[in-house]
Amino acid sequence: MKQEVIILGAGPAGITTAIQLKRYGIPFVLIEKERAGGLLWNANLVENYPGFPNGVAGPKLITLMRKQMERLGIKITREEVTNVAWRDNCFHIVTQHATRNTNILVVATGTKAKPIPDIVAPEAKSKVFTEVWHLLNEEDKQIAIVGAGDAAFDYALNLSKKRNIVTILNRGHEVKCLRLLWERVAAQPSIHYADGIAVSRVESLNNGTRLQVRCKRDGDQVALDVDYLLFAIGRIPQLDFLPESFRAQESALIESKKLFYIGDVKNELLRQVAIAAGDGLRAAMQIQTLFEDGL
Repeated sequence: MKQEVIILGAGPAGITTAIQLKRYGIPFVLIEKERAGGLLWNANLVENYPGFPNGVAGPKLITLMRKQMERLGIKITREEVTNVAWRDNCFHIVTQHATRNTNILVVATGTKAKPIPDIVAPEAKSKVFTEVWHLLNEEDKQIAIVGAGDAAFDYALNLSKKRNIVTILNRGHEVKCLRLLWERVAAQPSIHYADGIAVSRVESLNNGTRLQVRCKRDGDQVALDVDYLLFAIGRIPQLDFLPESFRAQESALIESKKLFYIGDVKNELLRQVAIAAGDGLRAAMQIQTLFEDGL
């Protein structure tokens, strides 16, 4: 029986699971296809995580998590999982480099942004993004953000730090962000908000150096020329690597405490670092009980 736990994803949930399993002395492999931290790379300021009276920037919190892992000797295996199967009472996790087997699998793969709409011309896609961290080093640029939730307003505040002019485009009239984010955006002269604007086409401009964002507002056609466009229109669970045959088995595997979904991958709108960390800790404690019972 394979005793090594496999954790997929090194965001706050996966990292917390790894830290607690390390404390228990339970062997594990922590697999991450990109860099540790997950959505924290997008977070302008995390204000509801205990222990930081003034809040903490997402990348700073990631740095602290990394230091904690380094102190504990926790390493990340940099691989992308391409398939997962359950057969012969064992998980088979396939990456581009290896196939690993385990009796306990923890899925903490988080979410991915909804795809860029097909209104974006192919030649314009190099300047259109769905994650703000791609743009955090840009200065003195004009950037449009499509969306009206917490993410859109938080991204705008983050981008405004480096003298960028940011315009938030809301296709409706209802603002869905926290009131405090609305108030902070309203206090920033470099951030503009416009509602009732539906983006209809995005094209390359000036030999690819700029974008033209064509919109409809109250039946009228309007255009906005910007350097970059950022879509903040929602996220979905990152589970592309799981085949339908596996999804059909997952309920029984979860019930038997062989499979754990933790963090943003299962929490829908409750995407908060504190909740993800709590999920990870709970999973590790349940796994410890399984090991005590001999699996």
